[in-house]
Amino acid sequence: MDLISSIQKLKKERNIAVLAHYYTNDDIQKVADYVGDSFYLSKLATTIKESTIVMCGVSFMAESLKLLNEDKKVLIPDKTADCPMAHMVDEIKIKEIRQQYKDLAVVCYINSTANIKALADVCVTSSNAKKIVEALPQKNIYFIPDQHLGRYISQKIKDKHFIFNNGYCPIHVSMTLDDLKTKKENYPNAIVVAHPECPKAILDNSDFIGSTSEIIAYVEKNKPAACIVATEIGILYQLKHKSPNTIFHTINRQQVCPDMKKITLEKLYQCMKENQDFKLDPTIKAMALKPLKAMMELTK
Repeated sequence: MDLISSIQKLKKERNIAVLAHYYTNDDIQKVADYVGDSFYLSKLATTIKESTIVMCGVSFMAESLKLLNEDKKVLIPDKTADCPMAHMVDEIKIKEIRQQYKDLAVVCYINSTANIKALADVCVTSSNAKKIVEALPQKNIYFIPDQHLGRYISQKIKDKHFIFNNGYCPIHVSMTLDDLKTKKENYPNAIVVAHPECPKAILDNSDFIGSTSEIIAYVEKNKPAACIVATEIGILYQLKHKSPNTIFHTINRQQVCPDMKKITLEKLYQCMKENQDFKLDPTIKAMALKPLKAMMELTK
């Protein structure tokens, strides 16, 4: 069976749109109708005409899409594809921080479960976090779950008081300064582009810091001869496609998200064939949707 042809056929027959994150496998990005970062895909899902959406990514992405598109079917190729960081925040801790600080906003990175979103005031992505936090009236910001993105944003906003959570992305923290220094020694003319989920030591030694979509746009605009990439390797597909004359290097061999790589053409086809809607706990739907809607409002 030709999987790609079969997937394209099912898309037409069943009015399905396939969305894929930049960190998925190359063949998934090739067959997807739309490829992007979390913010782009979240916005896009509310505007597309298709009655069914397949989210080629991890489970929190499917949750977000379902929250924003209750009238559409949302499918996910592998329900076990998860994000460790999405679980690195304690619900009890959120309640404690709320009691401890007055004039507080709980700012929740979109890389989190629906249960955690339900306890937050607003969601953010790496591309809109600065804009949203600046727009909040609250002085105190409890940034969850990613400490590295939170600290990076805090350096850009001096009139807020940040409280940080201990969460992190295992893929981004696997990149060490020693690894980066070795790469820079081997490729001295290469610029370094990094995602703000990286530790501060990596960010301090980078030429550009941004979300996945911002990294792609920066490289395409500036056309460097060589580039060292400090984020998950799935981004290389789009980087090479949009900047074919640039030579790309990774920092180490650990820049691979095993959960994103669970999404395969076989699983994509099977989930489209089975057509099983992604289910959410009805008791948290309204509460989890509120911070997502706040994000959409603050980024208009």
